[in-house]
Amino acid sequence: MTPPAPPAFPMHVSVDEARAHLGALLPERTAETVPVADAAGRTLASDLLALVSHPSATESALDGIAAREADTLTATATTPVRLRVVGESRAGVPFTGRVEAGECVRIYTGAPLPPGADAICPVEQLDEERPEDGGEHVLLRRPASPADVRPEGGDFRTGEVVMRAGQRLTAPRLALAAALGHAQVPVRRRLRVALLSTGDEVVPPGQPLLAGQVYDSNSVGLHAMLRECDCDVVPLGHAPDSPQALQAAIDRAGGADVLLTSGGVSMGKYDFMRDLLIEQGRVSFWKVRMRPGGPAILGGWNGLPVFGLPGNPVSSLVVFQVIVRPALTGQPPQTLRLRAATPFRALGDRAAFWRGVIEGGSVRDYGQQGSGVLRSLSDADALVVVPQGQAVQAGDDVDVILL
Repeated sequence: MTPPAPPAFPMHVSVDEARAHLGALLPERTAETVPVADAAGRTLASDLLALVSHPSATESALDGIAAREADTLTATATTPVRLRVVGESRAGVPFTGRVEAGECVRIYTGAPLPPGADAICPVEQLDEERPEDGGEHVLLRRPASPADVRPEGGDFRTGEVVMRAGQRLTAPRLALAAALGHAQVPVRRRLRVALLSTGDEVVPPGQPLLAGQVYDSNSVGLHAMLRECDCDVVPLGHAPDSPQALQAAIDRAGGADVLLTSGGVSMGKYDFMRDLLIEQGRVSFWKVRMRPGGPAILGGWNGLPVFGLPGNPVSSLVVFQVIVRPALTGQPPQTLRLRAATPFRALGDRAAFWRGVIEGGSVRDYGQQGSGVLRSLSDADALVVVPQGQAVQAGDDVDVILL
């Protein structure tokens, strides 16, 4: 009997190889410019330079008086120092004169420090004095401090590279971009990712469940993760276990940069997504040396890259976190090196990504590591990376991927 021919595509690739294969099929993230107010969640396409310095002038960090530190060094609550008030400086309206010996200027938070002054005394440490001659004075109950002066350019200076390409534009980063002087920012074009869940047993949440059916948690979780990756999601809904239905659904993904599916990629009789890619499409690899999530498949359909995730929800979401997210964002997984509080077992033929709980600078085994325990991904803080054949003992240092 003639043995079966070996597959014409790689089998059982490593996690790193899987990321590289998927990344190679994705289009280049070209840049576009958008208003800074509309850039929330986008990915910065190029470095941002400061167009101005911040602060733009040496200024006060609080409300009080600006004075010469040397004039105030003897001030205490019992023997205050008396200074003559010669004006005020407020944000947008600076004092135009100069502070001389024995003088001070009322100053407010963010206001420019007047020439001659080099220190601030807060208003809480001042007593007012208005003599009969009409002159205005204040009594300082403590010395004025240079520590309450913000130097010009202390935050950033004109021309300085302050933000780097690849950063996700969070609310604080958008505020920073605006402070740098940018009304518009260059961002990476969003990838269009079509999303399809499969399986006769899968039904939308909210409908009554019949015997053997499960709610479609994959599409909900994957949709949210894709949005976190700054992708535009093209929802294709759900397709039953039928080659014809799958083909029709895939054909609706026109215009997408990549199709992400869940289910139908393992070894079963009804894993038709696998069959379609092998028999009528193109396969870059099938199966990854990892657990959970080993049956993942990458291929193409009429020029459209297709990444097939396992149907099991835990496996599907873990494969996304470990392989798909880094490929989509161009960023490696966010990892920490922690002390293992409990042992984590190794697998002889694949890397393991066990769910863990971070407590006080160490990580412990979540306990329930079955790929059907979806609750574990909600309760866990991290995926503990256990390399192939390298068990982790309590007390060892271990890499974890933050969830």
